[in-house]
Amino acid sequence: MTTPDSDGLLAEQLLRLTRRVHRIQKRHLEQRDLGITPAQSRLLRTLAHFDSPPRMADLAQRLEVVPRAVTTLVDGLEASGKVRRVPDPSNRRVIRIEITDDGRKALSELRGARRGAADEILAPLTDVEREVLRALLDTLMDGAPGAYEGHGVNEGHGPHEEHGTREGHDGHGVHEGHGRAC
Repeated sequence: MTTPDSDGLLAEQLLRLTRRVHRIQKRHLEQRDLGITPAQSRLLRTLAHFDSPPRMADLAQRLEVVPRAVTTLVDGLEASGKVRRVPDPSNRRVIRIEITDDGRKALSELRGARRGAADEILAPLTDVEREVLRALLDTLMDGAPGAYEGHGVNEGHGPHEEHGTREGHDGHGVHEGHGRAC
């Protein structure tokens, strides 16, 4: 049985682990010298999950941020040649965001940085402990029934597409809504 004190300690441990994960991922990103911020990295990864180039509003909704934040991120990624703005073929007033070849190369490097960070974080765990952790995280990410109604499993960064797969922390595909490797 848990007590309020033990639940408070567990919540604090989860928050500390989250901060540690972010610090380690940021360091791995910086070591690869991609010139991409963690927020730009998140936008680039999200962009790669769309079947066709999305509008900025689509990105803002998927990332759960205000559209102005997406504009700033896209500006930076466009300046570095990783994305480009393109007119919508059916409505030239609509601008879509498209990933470039340089952006795809950066995504590959980002996946490597994320795998490196995951390896570092999970290093103290045995294979059995990793399986237990994976099962526990699946339970926590799935949440209570209806908790994320209409949204896919998230990486702690906002909702992802409702169907299909996304990149997991280890770079493998994860089936949406289940958090399990495909």
